[in-house]
Amino acid sequence: MSTTLTKLAASVAVVTASSVAVSAETWDMPMAYSATNFHSATGAEFAECVTQGTGGALTIQTHPGGSLYAGAEIKRAIQTGQVNIGERLLSGHQNENPLFGFDSVPFLATSFEDSEKLWDVAKEPLSELLSEQNLHLLYSVPWPGQGLYFDREVNSLADAEGLKFRAYNAASARLAELAGMLPVQIEAAEISQAFATGVAQGMVSSGSTGYDRKVWESLSHYYGVDAWMPRNYVLVNMDAWNGLDESTQNVINGCASLAEYAGDWRSLQYTEFTVNELANNGMTTGPASEALAAELRAIGETMTGEWLESAGDQGKQIVDAFKAAQ
Repeated sequence: MSTTLTKLAASVAVVTASSVAVSAETWDMPMAYSATNFHSATGAEFAECVTQGTGGALTIQTHPGGSLYAGAEIKRAIQTGQVNIGERLLSGHQNENPLFGFDSVPFLATSFEDSEKLWDVAKEPLSELLSEQNLHLLYSVPWPGQGLYFDREVNSLADAEGLKFRAYNAASARLAELAGMLPVQIEAAEISQAFATGVAQGMVSSGSTGYDRKVWESLSHYYGVDAWMPRNYVLVNMDAWNGLDESTQNVINGCASLAEYAGDWRSLQYTEFTVNELANNGMTTGPASEALAAELRAIGETMTGEWLESAGDQGKQIVDAFKAAQ
């Protein structure tokens, strides 16, 4: 996939370089996840595609691992023009607007196929919301289904009562509360240290995050529950976007489409690999028990109702359109 994207980027360059402005400009692109994470790898290839496609007129330099801005700071940095582009998990801002959490409604879309259907119906209203905040949406890539990690065997929620649970958005924090656990806000770059020092004892996340952060050094069990499939989004400051000529915008849009395709493919392929690696490094992996699964479904129903109430008519329209597409 990397080779394919590079070749396509070269094709974009051949077609468009002659029509792009010759003045050189560099954009810094903060990203919250480690350089080895598939989102960061896809973002790096997107950046290279733009650099090649514009003949060097616009260079994008990625900064993974929260090295430039912490994850929670990235959206604001783009909005205010501190940087022109960046990647963010928008569900981390659900408290700002419920629509940002459409992709984290528990057990609504639990497969890649359903995730794409949900994205198809939510993309337009989300783009409009971002535009009102001086942000232009370029592309989005889903995470694999979210599973539960613990430092012990958990067969029912009673086994997890009182545990400190890593939260990264409103949905994960609410899940912890309803399950009788204690939510602790922890960014991706801080996961390894948090588990090693006992600041957190469990989390809901994909196999990808667990693999990237080598959580087997502190945690022992992973349960595949496919709670939801949150998405990362690459955003551009609207003023910066409007300041680009049409040829440059076309190159960026072309590279964004390629990146979204590559990211979707990686997310799908990465799921099995990363969960296998958790097992290979000593973690106990498998499905949740019937009792735990039933308790989680009940929590999911509660959280779905809460989200629909907070998101109002717009949220209901998204859910209704998604269900109609199934």
